[in-house]
Amino acid sequence: MRVTTVTVRAPAKVNLGLSVGAPHADGYHSVATVYQAISLYDEVKAREAESGGYHLKLTGEGAGDLPRDDSNLALRAARLLAATYAVDHGVALSIHKTIAVAGGLGGGSADAAGALVACDALWGTGATRQELGEMAVQLGSDVPFCLAGGLAVGTGRGETMSPVLARGTYEWVLAYSDTGLSTAEVYAELDRARGSEPPPDPAVPEELMTALRGGDPYAVGAALHNDLQAAALRMRPALRRTMERGDEFGALGSMVSGSGPTCLFLASDEDHAVDLAVALASSGMCRSVQRARGPVPGARVVT
Repeated sequence: MRVTTVTVRAPAKVNLGLSVGAPHADGYHSVATVYQAISLYDEVKAREAESGGYHLKLTGEGAGDLPRDDSNLALRAARLLAATYAVDHGVALSIHKTIAVAGGLGGGSADAAGALVACDALWGTGATRQELGEMAVQLGSDVPFCLAGGLAVGTGRGETMSPVLARGTYEWVLAYSDTGLSTAEVYAELDRARGSEPPPDPAVPEELMTALRGGDPYAVGAALHNDLQAAALRMRPALRRTMERGDEFGALGSMVSGSGPTCLFLASDEDHAVDLAVALASSGMCRSVQRARGPVPGARVVT
């Protein structure tokens, strides 16, 4: 039976450790990071469309702030897959967003990964996961991880991945700011603060890797690290109070997620996560709060 509609769920990512090196001539920075995919998903639906037609509908969290033209990563992903496999079919993509826009959670990358998987299944291109991963690298640094999911170390610009064998499931609480932060501007602020002194080569903290291998949430919380956090806090000082509020209610660890402005808190268990989420939601210091668990698999077909 011919497939006419495919639905994919693609997860958000968090960076449990993010070490940033010097910028290169192309403006990108070398990084060493520990990615974890969490149970916060965008849903990408792909339907048949006329030959050569590419359409996009966006709903949900922050949908009005996203482009609907060919600069959208999901449309770029569909076009790249079609060009790679000489597909002349069109596609109508519908994306329902739950992942905050410009929140440091890889929402655009998740949408691109979801579009690759959905269009591959819709068109029957037969691409392997490795081949999809090679296309994902062309789309953005976080797209390969959103495709793979789980837990991984990312190097280069973040696109070169090594899966991490580790134990444990982690309960997270995410606190959202009223407005997003530009990733490029946060990196620029980091460079400005560093001045002319070259930073050391990026490396993942060994204490974080040891904590993850042991599956100890207390040790993981103590080892969370983000080189971009200080820059994000200078640009958005109110985030510091949000993080302090989480610490007051017993978060095992807290940090700005990626380039921010989302604040990420690690809870000891599900009950603690509920209490922490309620405390943050009632504090008046954030726009909204969500709970999530990780790690989870990457972009997958659900229907």
